[in-house]
Amino acid sequence: MSVDDLKTRSIAAVQACASDLYDLSQEIWKNPELAFKEHHAHKVLTDFLEKQGFRVDRHYKLETAFRAVYGKEGGLHVCVICEYDALPGIGHGCGHNLIAEVGVAAGIAIKAAIQDLKQPVKLTVMGTPAEEWGGGKNFLIQDGCFKDVDFAMMAHPFTFNVSRWRCLAIITLEVTYKGAASHPAYHTWEGTNALDAAVLCYSNISVLRQQMRPHHQVHGIIQNGGTHPDIIPSETKLMFYLRAHSETELKKLEKRVVGCVEAAALATGCQVEYNFKRDASKYSNLIQNNTLATLYERNAEALGVTNCSDKSVTGAISGSTDMGNVTHVVPGIHPMFALPTDASIHSRHFTEEAGTREAQPYALNQAKALAMTAIDVICQSQLMDTIREEFKQDLAND
Repeated sequence: MSVDDLKTRSIAAVQACASDLYDLSQEIWKNPELAFKEHHAHKVLTDFLEKQGFRVDRHYKLETAFRAVYGKEGGLHVCVICEYDALPGIGHGCGHNLIAEVGVAAGIAIKAAIQDLKQPVKLTVMGTPAEEWGGGKNFLIQDGCFKDVDFAMMAHPFTFNVSRWRCLAIITLEVTYKGAASHPAYHTWEGTNALDAAVLCYSNISVLRQQMRPHHQVHGIIQNGGTHPDIIPSETKLMFYLRAHSETELKKLEKRVVGCVEAAALATGCQVEYNFKRDASKYSNLIQNNTLATLYERNAEALGVTNCSDKSVTGAISGSTDMGNVTHVVPGIHPMFALPTDASIHSRHFTEEAGTREAQPYALNQAKALAMTAIDVICQSQLMDTIREEFKQDLAND
């Protein structure tokens, strides 16, 4: 069969399951679950994929992760990623019910295209919990779950179609100041005010923002400011998120923030302990592979999807995702696709939009575009050489 014939078959496979895919998305949307507790979503997704003929590892490395596999070893290995955790208080305000649906639908489409091919192709639909908080993909990376994957894809709902959305690297900083308690109206000189240190630290960082580079971000809170107004606080705690557009730039930002943290301790006479959390919560910047993104754009356009031309949107770098970490171990893409709304993600309004039937054509088009992109690479082996070379260069330049 020709490439066009395989793409036609993949599109037909998605359309044939459209009603069932909507029901699947609704099951996830109506039952929002937080990070690592996505038990209902996990069950309905794995049940669905098993019925579609995939070999499913239901609790793959993590309780609510899964791996659904189809095809043969010895050739290209394509991975499509699902997310399905919700946000506290507002449910699926990031549309992860649609991300999961797109991943499953793309898997069905690719499976239909490769099932009669003579060449070996392995397809994995990977269920990754805890994107909003917890870094589920990072645990899977650490366990080697992507080591034999050639490239990975997913798509995310948004207010615009942005094929090459850029996300920031992020790291968490925890700060503790320790002073000495005393009565604030008697022998005050015997106290060392840890709250003063916390306030100075916060203010130092606020002042630093004027000199920060573009796309450097720091935002934080005082978690513990003391226990009682009539006691000079002996211990305070703060937490900050630091973001930058590359790992190199993030390290530069860390150094400048440490100066703010230590200066506050010096000025107040407090002791300070601080820790950058280099664990699963650390998300890398997102690297969109150029060849994969170009193929995706052509296929999306063929389906009637118009990429946003507003440079204030397409040139933005914001947010963070553990898909960024995946794109540091294998080539990948993470396009954003518009729903018919101007609602911001992470809002109750967006939650409502993600659960409407009107969102379905937009989600299914993304599944088709991802599948068509995979078919291009499967059928043109030289593309994979280019993709791998670009990946090496992207990492070297990061």
